[in-house]
Amino acid sequence: MTDGIRPDGVPTAEADRPARHAVVVGGGLAGLTAALSLADAGVRVTLLEGRPRLGGLAFSFRRGDLTVDNGQHVYLRCCTAYRWFLDRIGGTDLAPLQDRLDVPVLDAARPEGRRLGRIRRDALPVPLHLGRSLATYPHLSLADRARVGRAALALQALDPADPALDERNFGEWLAAHGQSARAVEALWDLVGVATLNATASDVSLGLAAMVFKTGLLSDPGAADIGWARVPLGELHDRLARKALDSAGVSIEVRTRVTSVSKKENGRWSVQVPGRSLEADAVVLAVPQREAHALLPAGALEAPERLLDIDTAPILNVHVVLDRTVLSRPFVAAIGTPVQWIFDRTHASGLKDGQYLALSQSAAHQEIDTPVAELRERYLPELRRLLPLARDARVRDFFVTRERTATFAPSPGVGRLRPGARTKVPGLYLAGAWTATGWPATMEGAVRSGVSAADAALSALGRPRPSRLFAFDEASPSPATGDLPRLPGRRPGVTGAFVRGGTR
Repeated sequence: MTDGIRPDGVPTAEADRPARHAVVVGGGLAGLTAALSLADAGVRVTLLEGRPRLGGLAFSFRRGDLTVDNGQHVYLRCCTAYRWFLDRIGGTDLAPLQDRLDVPVLDAARPEGRRLGRIRRDALPVPLHLGRSLATYPHLSLADRARVGRAALALQALDPADPALDERNFGEWLAAHGQSARAVEALWDLVGVATLNATASDVSLGLAAMVFKTGLLSDPGAADIGWARVPLGELHDRLARKALDSAGVSIEVRTRVTSVSKKENGRWSVQVPGRSLEADAVVLAVPQREAHALLPAGALEAPERLLDIDTAPILNVHVVLDRTVLSRPFVAAIGTPVQWIFDRTHASGLKDGQYLALSQSAAHQEIDTPVAELRERYLPELRRLLPLARDARVRDFFVTRERTATFAPSPGVGRLRPGARTKVPGLYLAGAWTATGWPATMEGAVRSGVSAADAALSALGRPRPSRLFAFDEASPSPATGDLPRLPGRRPGVTGAFVRGGTR
């Protein structure tokens, strides 16, 4: 074979070299992304996952005739890494976006008929795109609306990458910028709890600034919301598995890795029950505590920091009713324990009635509450918010719990998050908890997988595959706010801002 470029972008001289072997430990979004990226570059890849399925914490399961997601996930147009992932697995059309940001917000404390407010955008430049919505938002006083506008401008001036911001508390910053408790509840936490899985008082200012600047203040369409119209397992297990198979990745589920060690010949040994696999590179794409347990000595300067990265829970309450009580795809709520309500009827396969999922982030106080008590708490609230629910019969009520759904975005967490490269050549880290600059979202998980694959490819002497979007261009430009164009796609087709609850 003569030197040149193959159709997949790999130089023929590189293609003639013996295939290198990489083992990716973990089949969540970070591991899926790393495996696809490495395989697209011509690396032979084995993906090991301890569960019987792929997708990590974004998965589906069967309950009778229903297909149930463990938690509701939405995404925004601004998050280009997850958009690339959807495109790569052929799932873009199954998770479309709103034409424009439109969030109905119900205030349970207001009289019926006057509860609805909306957060939506116009086709105007930033920050005017939200100006009319803010000016008419009924859940804030005129004074609060004015102060919110001033705080947003102040937030836009912050640099989320400034390490000093990571040590500061977002709640205290909001108070210092004149934000009332009502403004925090009706706007800042309405968005922040859903994306960060913590209230403002428990959030790093750096991460909060990143979320609000990127999602609301970077591009007029950045916060347009999309969500899967099919079960998550269709995307993150079936379609992802199909893409991996097509790329030549060897997939082993129900396979728990017990140790990872460097061999005398410079290669790696990955131990699983009854055998070991030899590899040129290993990507640990597992939660931080599992990664800590598998790290060989000397891999990180301070491996104990991984254990200091705390976790935060998400609770999802599932209610199946005998009739339709919510005419919108979703609503957010304030003045009530209920945070977000999503209609999952069609996606679950329910033939009649309605299936609602109540997504409850930062659920530290309720994550271990018995189902009977949650039923007594949430059904009256649902009926208070949705009048049609008062006459509806409850066919089923159940709960899904993710006790370690995300890493906690606490002040100071940034200095605990390691990068993709370790101090031992050939070993790389991936996961939303690594130093992506993003909170614990699916977007962050995919970015981490790209970073780990990039580092491994560099060490293995393999070129980046042409189909992998430019990672350093995956965020809106700080100067212009322009969203990057993905190869072969129209600009603005879709995007992603995803996490385990309403992320």
